[in-house]
Amino acid sequence: MNNQNKNNKTFHQRHKILKGLLCLLALWLVYIAFDTPAARAVKPMIPDANRYQKEKVFLEYADSLFMDESHPEFQVLKGNVKFRKEDMFMYCDSANFYDKENRLDAFGNVKMEQGDTLNVFADKLYYDGQEEYARLRHNVRMEHRNTTLFTDSFDYDLLDNIGYYFEGGKIVDEQNTLTSKYGQYAPDTKDTQLLFDVELVNDKYVMNTDTLFYNTESHVADIVGNTIIVSDSSTVYTDQGWYNTDDDRATLYNRSLIVGKGGQTLTGDTIFYDRSAGFGEAFGNMILTDSAKSTILMGDYGFHNEKSNTSFATRRALAMEFSQGDTIYVHGDTIRTYLLMPDSSRVMCAYPNVRFFRTDIQGICDSLSFMSRDSMLYMHRHPILWNLERQVMGNVIKIHMNDSTVEKAYLPEYGMLGEHVADEFYNQLSGKEMIAYFDNGEISQLDVNGNVMAILLPMENDSTYNKLVNAEGSFLIVRIKNRQIEKLNLWPDVSGKVTPIYLAKKSQYYLKGFKWYGEIRPKDQYDIFAIPEAMKTLFSSPESIAPVRRIRNENE
Repeated sequence: MNNQNKNNKTFHQRHKILKGLLCLLALWLVYIAFDTPAARAVKPMIPDANRYQKEKVFLEYADSLFMDESHPEFQVLKGNVKFRKEDMFMYCDSANFYDKENRLDAFGNVKMEQGDTLNVFADKLYYDGQEEYARLRHNVRMEHRNTTLFTDSFDYDLLDNIGYYFEGGKIVDEQNTLTSKYGQYAPDTKDTQLLFDVELVNDKYVMNTDTLFYNTESHVADIVGNTIIVSDSSTVYTDQGWYNTDDDRATLYNRSLIVGKGGQTLTGDTIFYDRSAGFGEAFGNMILTDSAKSTILMGDYGFHNEKSNTSFATRRALAMEFSQGDTIYVHGDTIRTYLLMPDSSRVMCAYPNVRFFRTDIQGICDSLSFMSRDSMLYMHRHPILWNLERQVMGNVIKIHMNDSTVEKAYLPEYGMLGEHVADEFYNQLSGKEMIAYFDNGEISQLDVNGNVMAILLPMENDSTYNKLVNAEGSFLIVRIKNRQIEKLNLWPDVSGKVTPIYLAKKSQYYLKGFKWYGEIRPKDQYDIFAIPEAMKTLFSSPESIAPVRRIRNENE
């Protein structure tokens, strides 16, 4: 009996030892299971109340977790991985999570989600929670409201909320597509900065530059470098300004240049340009050129409308025409050009205080207009025309042009011609109507109709002037060759007298109303901007009328 009890006791002791060994084996197997790569669900280790801890990255979920003995500093996460950093979520297929260092490396279908308006996608993500800096690589796409950014290398500074690409990228909004080698985007302000080989493209134009600031909300581009904007209607060259891509309006600085499709160019210190309306407005040293018409329009202020082909210049306004090589310079306080319908004839108007200069002809008047329809130049109110030593004046002068050369001058109301002979002596003609014909820039014939009055100093054989001829009639034709009177024909009802110069009174030297205005004659293209006091006095006086005093009245 005692032996039986003793054997039972031994059996129970061995059974307990065996059970202990089996428990140890089970524990060892459990240890092996968790010390080797085996799948298990990852549960959040921090209470939900603390998961918004500032600057801390938390693991929200993963299908599996692995511990690598060779890299104990990080956890290997796979399958539907999800991280939280305050209000930002990060998703990926797999990740290395450096919990103590508060950073992670994410791979496959990477997504950064910030609120409901900003998402960033990539193949890889390297995120530093301490620095709050993310590096995204390969097939990067940032979506922010109506803006999408594409690149292969993108760094995102979450502290400043600015993203950068540096190996080429593209930004697309509802209006434009922008590409560059370097770019940065600020979601808070919607501002972008683009550098190197920058191109902005939409369905209306293409902008190329090296530096551009652009806002994806306002669609305004700030230009700070050499820039070319090409459209179907014009090409713009500038290095500073801004361009609103919504309404196609721009303000350009630093003597920007606009080249129209018709060959017109507009430049100025500052230009306001409405591309849709075809309207350019220049402030400061405006220059408008038209190569097709061989014209230049200048002024301290002006504008040009491409669609209506209308131009305006003021403040030292100057128009130049150079089709024939000998440029004519026209100055007025204001100069306008426009098209006259229905035949689209070109009209130029200058007013007031008009002065013009060309080597063969000079003139002044209060207002001037030119019509391409009939190639006529109209001079109004105290017009005076000079050609060589001759001066023509009247109330209205109509000049017919032929290929920018003077062909004929017509004075329909009253005309007076003076030709300087010597010292204070002048050949003079006046009448109710006067027509002067030009040949190679010089007067070749003069027709005077109605109430003709003349004072002439014929040259003697010894090239001197000894007598004064005073003549009157109804009609006069004078032919001039080599700058000398070749033939003079006065008819009918002719009267006159000849007086030796030494016996002539000073009052006989001049026709009534005649005055030589040499002091106000433009001397060169620069002198047209000077407005002499004598010219102001002339323009403020009443218009002249044809003198009617006859020689026979003096004898009665």
